[in-house]
Amino acid sequence: MSLLELLFLSIGLSMDAFAVAVCTGLGMRRFTIGKASIVGLYFGIFQAGMPVVGYLLAIQLAGSVSAFSPWIAFALLSFIGGKMLIDSLKKDANSCEACCPETEKYSLSFKVMLPLAVATSIDAMAVGVSLAVLSVNIIPAAVLIGVTTLIISMIGVKIGNVFGVRFKSKAELLGGVILIGIGVHILLEHIL
Repeated sequence: MSLLELLFLSIGLSMDAFAVAVCTGLGMRRFTIGKASIVGLYFGIFQAGMPVVGYLLAIQLAGSVSAFSPWIAFALLSFIGGKMLIDSLKKDANSCEACCPETEKYSLSFKVMLPLAVATSIDAMAVGVSLAVLSVNIIPAAVLIGVTTLIISMIGVKIGNVFGVRFKSKAELLGGVILIGIGVHILLEHIL
């Protein structure tokens, strides 16, 4: 997997976190870099850590799945991307009630941010499996995924604070298209 493909993968994975960060920004009375950094760190750390978990799990099964690795990567990325596409098209895709607590103080608390960070990074664990079957070096990949998510989440908080919810479903749609595209590209490289 090339650096450009890893960058696109990182961007695609960060779109769920971006959408939730937009919602978090909506709940803030006043934007600060510190508040955006808290959101970005939660999402970035989990988005970096979950692929490592998936990678380590896949390494345990490496011998039995190596012949099917491009197909597994294609299936996982297409499934995750398809889920993101479907979520972006749902009628309530513009609703932020699930991720926007009522008060700003509560919205950045550990008990709110931890579940959001875990929920937005579950897909990254499946991507870690794909990275393992493709023999990608996980440390630089995880760092790129984490840093990309951190930056995009911070931008999402600012956008949410300034512009509101109109970017949430578009971000999920873009993320889904990117992940499906990478999955198709991996499969085509294997077939051709």
